[in-house]
Amino acid sequence: MNQISSGFTSIQQVTDQYLNTTSKSSNMDISDSFASYLQNQLDVKEASTEGEVKFSKHAAKRLDDRDIQITEEQKIRLNEGVQKAEAKGIQDSLVMVDSLAFIVNVPSNTVITALENNQSEEGIFTNIDGAVIA
Repeated sequence: MNQISSGFTSIQQVTDQYLNTTSKSSNMDISDSFASYLQNQLDVKEASTEGEVKFSKHAAKRLDDRDIQITEEQKIRLNEGVQKAEAKGIQDSLVMVDSLAFIVNVPSNTVITALENNQSEEGIFTNIDGAVIA
């Protein structure tokens, strides 16, 4: 086999020398970092679905505009209602707590809007696939 003037005897040696600049330990660090990041994201998602519901900016504004105060006991019942909806596979739920109506996106554990049930137009709620009375 002829030796190339720079001392390499094959294309593989050239490739190894100049193109494979990352070491195996560096690749492991990247893989480990990605695995760690992915696990962290899964943990955050799991924690958010087990924790209290969040209120979207729109829902928070509606509560404020309509001067609706939610007690701790009502928050607990709202969370229980969302958990029941999740157990039944509901995606977008109406959750009734006393005279309050909450439209909740169950997968994101987020209240989309809130109102007193006498404030709904004609008592009709749309774009939901289930309802829970909590």
